Amino acid sequence: MRKAKVLFALTLLGLGAMLTASFHIQGYNIGDRVADFNLKNIDGKMISLKSNPNAKGYMVIFTCNHCPYAIAYEDRIIALHNKYAPKGYPVLAINPNDVKKEPSDSFEKMQERAKEKGFPFPYLIDETQEVAKAFGATRTPHVFLLQKKGDDFVVAYIGAIDDSAKDPSKVKEKYLENAVEALLKGKNVPVSTTKAVGCTIKWKDA
Repeated sequence: MRKAKVLFALTLLGLGAMLTASFHIQGYNIGDRVADFNLKNIDGKMISLKSNPNAKGYMVIFTCNHCPYAIAYEDRIIALHNKYAPKGYPVLAINPNDVKKEPSDSFEKMQERAKEKGFPFPYLIDETQEVAKAFGATRTPHVFLLQKKGDDFVVAYIGAIDDSAKDPSKVKEKYLENAVEALLKGKNVPVSTTKAVGCTIKWKDA
């Protein structure tokens, strides 16, 4: 009887894991057109993909305040924005975390962090988490490189910023930078998908 209960519990856990996995893999794939969104920036203004008419695309990065991986990447994200925003590919940083589960990711704390680090890019809050779900983001940081084609923005790269989350000095593959460079040269992105490495997004309870 006890063995049967254990097997039943394991089955439920397995089903739960399958449901969680199916939830996380939903979202945009390479080549998909992205639906526009309208999120609040730290300055109180609403930002959408169409807010910047000069954008050739965007480095959309789901990130946050508290995650050690997100913190480790902040300087690299700033450098990427400063390098590629003038070339038409600015950063749009989006915080998707549930504030109740992670109070340090509140809007006020976002403002404080952005001021402390001198973020040169918009830092948006995804209060409903609908944008993160639409993209299929699962981690902080999680990158979605978008390329403008006509009036649409199309996904060109999904995954990690580079191959060394904790130590910038050990980076060998600059996935995001290589992808942007390829698009600027009119070439195909050499590596279009990688595994995002970071903290799990803190989802709201259903």
